[in-house]
Amino acid sequence: MASTLPRLPVFQAIAGHDPQSTAVVHSLSGRHFSYGQLLRDVARAKDQLRHDANGRSLDGERIAFLVENSYDYVVTLLSILASNAIAVPMSPAFPAHELQYIVNQSAAFMLLASDKYQEKAQEILKEGLEHEPISAKVEKRLHSATSSESVGFGELPDEKGGMMLYTSGTTNRPKGVLIPISTLTAQSQSLNKAWEYSPQDRLLHLLPLHHIHGTVNAILTPLLAGSSIEFMFPFNANHVWERLAAPFLPNTKKPSEKITFLTVVPTIYNRLLHTHKSLSPELQEAAAKSTRPENLRLNISGSAALPTPTKAAWSGLSGGNVLLERYGMTEVGMALSCGLDFADRVDGSVGWPLPFVEARLVDTDTNELIKDGEEIDQHGRERQGEVQLRGPTIFKEYWRNPEATAKEFVEGEDGKGKWFKTGDVADWCRGKMYFIQGRKSADIIKTGGEKVSALEVEREMLSLPEVSECAVVALDSEQWGQRVAAVVVLTEQGQTAGRGGKPWGPMDMRRALRDVLANYKIPTELKIVDGIPRNAMGKINKKALVQALFAGRPKTPPPAPKN
Repeated sequence: MASTLPRLPVFQAIAGHDPQSTAVVHSLSGRHFSYGQLLRDVARAKDQLRHDANGRSLDGERIAFLVENSYDYVVTLLSILASNAIAVPMSPAFPAHELQYIVNQSAAFMLLASDKYQEKAQEILKEGLEHEPISAKVEKRLHSATSSESVGFGELPDEKGGMMLYTSGTTNRPKGVLIPISTLTAQSQSLNKAWEYSPQDRLLHLLPLHHIHGTVNAILTPLLAGSSIEFMFPFNANHVWERLAAPFLPNTKKPSEKITFLTVVPTIYNRLLHTHKSLSPELQEAAAKSTRPENLRLNISGSAALPTPTKAAWSGLSGGNVLLERYGMTEVGMALSCGLDFADRVDGSVGWPLPFVEARLVDTDTNELIKDGEEIDQHGRERQGEVQLRGPTIFKEYWRNPEATAKEFVEGEDGKGKWFKTGDVADWCRGKMYFIQGRKSADIIKTGGEKVSALEVEREMLSLPEVSECAVVALDSEQWGQRVAAVVVLTEQGQTAGRGGKPWGPMDMRRALRDVLANYKIPTELKIVDGIPRNAMGKINKKALVQALFAGRPKTPPPAPKN
């Protein structure tokens, strides 16, 4: 009997692509898997899940899994969706106790693991679970096998499947974000329309797969469009440059398809730029050629703010290829994006609402909607508001947390549905392009009655040749309410840029910033560190950073240095 898959857009799209065309490639081994093979393997894996569940219905059940970035991950994810279940991808890099929290909180019915992560799975199961999920092994597929096996399609009368991703937990304990399959489909269709994925695209996948960026932007949407996905993980800058450069090197033994699509985080672009300088002259030339607009069709940066120097340096290296900035989060997928035209990629902006997405700004002081023509206040300053979103791309709920769900949604006055409160603050006075100013909880600093965007200060500090990394944070102050502080990693130049060849310091910082920032925005305290901790997507937990570096400090600020 032929295997069947539900008649969902992603599976119908896969079935409609050329069955011989490449769906997934393992970059280092060269193993490739066709769209025809993918369809058959997903159907077989779905049948295996049903067998492992001992005949029990998987409708709406949570299935957690630990699988490396590979074809096997793609098959596992799709087979769970095909089973009308909820996929819960977990990061193998997390310690067992954090994964136990996810398994417990999601009430996972099954725990799947590849060969590579069997030991980690057993560690999760060993102790501390509220209930024991069914444990099953993910079959490893080594090559694209030929088969005449047919796959049929059937109706899904009651859609209960989807994906559950856990928030990064930079402000609180991670929450399970439930994203129904209909929402995943809308998110993929939105990106496909905006960024014009095509069967001619080959996307180099360098991202972790327990986040929305790595799953929707770089797996589900390419599969919907018939693009090829090439996995290379964990990230290694030299390997990435070698792969990008391969089609442009003379006398290449093994021809490679050029990479046309790259979507990563700012830290990866920074590391690529730094490493490029150390490549051989021949490799440098080929690598730079690979990033030109006619070769790398789309280079996207997201998940964290893009420093202006990084954007400028990449454009210089690539012969004018401008990084496209966008805005998204676990709860909403991608919501805002700059355009495909280079003229629409304005520095510091994340662009306009994507297809199917409604967006608005609500004044953070008055809680009033900021309407067209009201973007400037009576003092001539841009009004800042919380970004609120609605549409078919928005998540359903926080799993087993109705209080948090209710708190983050507000009813629309027009009766057309609820708005999700993102907690991010932005302005839009320049042609309605959105400029994100930061998180209300961590990046908007209220000092002496003024509001300071930590991201604005970081952007200016990162433009200084002495600063390699920077995090601007709020410190409690009895006098000012809060005051601005900066945590900085110095460049090699910064190590001796102070007076008398000493490291660059607070006085140097104030002198460098006083012509570009108002005095109240300039940090009153500076901490020089060797490195700033980040999560897998390059984000900084600022609350933890303040606790680690400023705990026990007095609330009374030190005297401000004289200019």
